[in-house]
Amino acid sequence: MTSCGGKLPDSVIESEQRRQILVDYFRNLPEISETLINPELDKILNKDSGSGGGLEDYFFLAKKGLYSFDKTVLNNFFDPHYHLVVFPKNPLRLKDLSQDILDIIVKTKYEGKLKDIQNIDISEIK
Repeated sequence: MTSCGGKLPDSVIESEQRRQILVDYFRNLPEISETLINPELDKILNKDSGSGGGLEDYFFLAKKGLYSFDKTVLNNFFDPHYHLVVFPKNPLRLKDLSQDILDIIVKTKYEGKLKDIQNIDISEIK
């Protein structure tokens, strides 16, 4: 998720060291998937996003098998809404992660299925 300075789940912000370990780990993964852009993105943003301009980081992470979300309402720290930007055709699976990475990410739980959602309210993430 790209927070643009917005609120993130407590499990994500409780340790800057663990957060940085995850950032480094996921950024250094090999590309494993083709990517798809959220077909509702133009409607969400109320503008033309079809050019792909400014979406490089989202594609970069989706190619590694990660779903890429961005903060929907900028400049409002407390607004909990994020929207799907880009997603992988072949998502990274938990069983493909190393144990030390699993030990960090299991602290953050979302009950829904990422493949089925266009929006996330981070207050639903524990």
